[in-house]
Amino acid sequence: MSRFFVFQSVIVLTLAFAALGLWVHPDFWLALIVLLPLCLLGIYDLIQPHHAILRNYPLMGHFRYIFEYIRPEIRQYFIEDERDPLPFSRDQRAVAYQRAKNESDVRPFGTVLNPDGIGYGWISHSVMPVEIKNADFRIDIGGVQCRKPYRSSILNISGMSFGALGGHAIEALSTGAKLGDFAQDTGEGSISPYHVKGGGDLIWQVASGYFGCRTRDGHFDPDLFARTAQSEQVKMIEIKLSQGAKPGHGGVLPKAKITPEIAATRLIGMDEDCVSPARHSAFSTPVEMMQFLQTLRDLSGGKPVGLKLCVGHRFEVLAMIKAMLLTEIIPDFIVVDGAEGGTGAAPMELSDHVGLPLVEGLSFMHNALTGAGLRDDLKLGASGKIVTAFDFCRIHALGADYVNAARAFMFSLGCVQARACHTNRCPTGVTTQDKGRQRALVIEDKAPRVANFHRNTLGAIAQVIGAAGLTHPEQLRPWHVHIRNTVGQIVRGDAAYPAVAQGALLSGSADERLMREWDRADAHSFAPKF
Repeated sequence: MSRFFVFQSVIVLTLAFAALGLWVHPDFWLALIVLLPLCLLGIYDLIQPHHAILRNYPLMGHFRYIFEYIRPEIRQYFIEDERDPLPFSRDQRAVAYQRAKNESDVRPFGTVLNPDGIGYGWISHSVMPVEIKNADFRIDIGGVQCRKPYRSSILNISGMSFGALGGHAIEALSTGAKLGDFAQDTGEGSISPYHVKGGGDLIWQVASGYFGCRTRDGHFDPDLFARTAQSEQVKMIEIKLSQGAKPGHGGVLPKAKITPEIAATRLIGMDEDCVSPARHSAFSTPVEMMQFLQTLRDLSGGKPVGLKLCVGHRFEVLAMIKAMLLTEIIPDFIVVDGAEGGTGAAPMELSDHVGLPLVEGLSFMHNALTGAGLRDDLKLGASGKIVTAFDFCRIHALGADYVNAARAFMFSLGCVQARACHTNRCPTGVTTQDKGRQRALVIEDKAPRVANFHRNTLGAIAQVIGAAGLTHPEQLRPWHVHIRNTVGQIVRGDAAYPAVAQGALLSGSADERLMREWDRADAHSFAPKF
C-alpha cells in the first residue's frame, strides 16, 4: 500500500462528493465539511518542514502521534502487570487505595510473588508472636540541645510543596494529619494558608530558596524566619540540602504557574520564574552549616532542627559529622532521601542516575553516625518509595527511627499515577494550580482517607513486627530481614549491610574503605583533603 494511500483516498472522496453534490443532490456537499479540512491538512503535512513522518505519510502519520500521546494510559490500563513498578506497581497502588478507604486489603490463594526470584525479601518470624493492641508507634525527636522536643509518629507526610501540589491537596493532607495526629512536611515552598487551615502539625522545610523567610534578593532573613518558626503549628525545622529525585539540582517554577497565593507564600515576585538555587547561600562549609542549624534552633525557640539529604559523596557526609564533633552542635534529626524518591518534575538523567538509593544511603548514614559515636544523639528518618508494611520494616531494620512518605499519601488523595504532575493538568486535581481541576478533589472526602491510610498502615506494621515477636519497630535489626541475591542465595541483612562498631571511626578500627573516606573529610570544607 502506498504511503500516500490515506491522503489520496481523501482527495478522491472529496472530488466524488463535490461532484455528487453538483449533479445528484446538494446534501452530498455536507461531507465536504470533514473532507476539505482533511485535504488541507494533508497538503500542509506534505510541505511542513518539521516532522519527517508527516511529510512521508500525510494524514496517516498523525495516528503515530495520537497513539504516542495515549500510550501511558494504554499501558497502565491494558498492558501493565500487577507488579510492574512504574514507578509504583498496581498492587502497591491498590493497597494504598484500600487502606485509605478502610477497605479490606487481604489477598486470596497465597502470594503471587516468586520466593525463588532474585530480590525476593522477607522478615523472619517468631514461634512466640506478639499481639500489639496499640499500633500508634511514637518516638521523641529532639536531642539534649533541643528545648522543645516533638513526640512524633513513626510515619509522617514527606515534603511536597504548595506549588507542586494544589491548595485542595495541601489542605486535605494537613487536615488528615490533624485527624491522625501526625506531621506534614511543607516541602521547600514554605507554609501556605492551606497548611494553616488544615491545622495539622508541620515540619517546615527550609531549602536553598529560603521561601517564606527570604530577603528580596533571595538570601535568608532571620526575622521573617523567627516570626513563622515560633508558630505553635510548626513542630520541627528541616534544612533541605538535596532531594533524592534530583540531587545537586535546584528547582524552577515557571512564571506562568506562579499564582498570587504562591507568590505571597514564597515571598517572590510574579514577573519572573521562581528559581531555587542548587546550593545554600547561608553557609559554605560543614562548620558553617552546623552554625546555621544552631541559629535556626535558637530563632525557633528551641524546636528540633535537622537535615534532609540524598547521600552523594561519602566524604561530604563525613565532613558534616566531623563538624558536629568539632562544634558540638548536633542536629536533632537527619532524613535520608533515596534516589528513588519522587518529584513533580526532574531532568531524566538526575532522576535516573544521580544519588545513592535509600537502602545504601540509609545504611551508610547509620554506620557513619555510629562510628562517630553520635547515633544515639539524634533520630534518623528515611524517605523514598515506601508504601507497604514490609517496606517500612525493612527500612527500620536498617537503622531508620521513622519514615516519611509522599506518593503513598498522594494515592490516599486519589492520585492515579498519571504522571502528569509537571503539566498542570493532573486528572485528579492533586498536582495542579487549575482551580477547575482542583474542584475534583473534595477535601471533606479525602482528608479522612489520609488519616485512614496512616492508621491502617501502622496497623499493618504492627502485624508484621508482632509476627516477628517484637512490640515496636525500633526493635527491628538487620538480621530480621532476608533477601535472595543475584545468584539465588539467601543473604541476611546484617551480612548484606555490615554494622560499624560504636566509635570505630574515632578509634580508627572501622572498615578500611570507610576509614579512607573519613580521612578525606574536612570539617572546614566540603572538598576532600586528597
